[in-house]
Amino acid sequence: MASAFTTFFFFFFLVFNLASLHHHVLARDVVEIEEGYTVTTVIDGHKLGINPRSILPKPGSSDLLLLDSVSSIVYTLSFPTSKESKVKVNRLAGASDKNGGYADGELDSARFNKPRSFAVDLKGNVYVADKTNHAIRKISNTGVKTIAGGYSKNPGHQDGPAKNASFSDDFEISFVPEKCALLISDHGNQLVRQISLKAEDCVRGSQFALGAVSIWVLGLGLSCLLGLIVGIAVQPYIFRRTERLQPPVFQDMDALPNPSGEASTDTLLRHQKRSC
Repeated sequence: MASAFTTFFFFFFLVFNLASLHHHVLARDVVEIEEGYTVTTVIDGHKLGINPRSILPKPGSSDLLLLDSVSSIVYTLSFPTSKESKVKVNRLAGASDKNGGYADGELDSARFNKPRSFAVDLKGNVYVADKTNHAIRKISNTGVKTIAGGYSKNPGHQDGPAKNASFSDDFEISFVPEKCALLISDHGNQLVRQISLKAEDCVRGSQFALGAVSIWVLGLGLSCLLGLIVGIAVQPYIFRRTERLQPPVFQDMDALPNPSGEASTDTLLRHQKRSC
């Protein structure tokens, strides 16, 4: 009996270990390296005194936009070519206050509080997911404004106009040019939300100028065409009125030639000479 129990236990132990080994083999990581790629450090935050949270290209420029979540500042940087290249760093928006805060207005005096992510539209406006303030802020040439959230200091999931909207403590944003909208990945609420942007924010500056010129040229062409049509339409009436206003022409009957080719006055003088 003991021998049978020992045999059964040994068999069960062997099967269990084989199953575990098979599972381990199946769960092993599989890594395939594709050759031809190299990783190079081009920005050293320790030397520049910044902590990169996110980085994006600046539309219409070779510069970069960098979000420092620790300092709550958005920077512009010249595009580096190597770690040794000199990088020009400029503060785009946000006050130098590591404690963070909430203040719209001028670029230099605006304050954020641990922004999570940011996005850039085609016009170059920057949208910041201001995490701790539960708001989405817009950075433009005129300053910083809030476009959604911010009124409620507590997290939430309310939709609606800017002052009624609320977000969780963990959300990120991205720009979708095809929809002219911001998509919000609201992790804390397990939601994907959308903010429709203004039409002019989804057109590049050069395209907007070209469109304005095209509209001006089209308007000028239509005006000329309309003037030509009106001119052709009123031309007969103008000519008729001109003919009516012309003064009658009176001719001297005595000066008219007779059938022989002489004028009446010449004939009269000739008769008077004969009488004399």
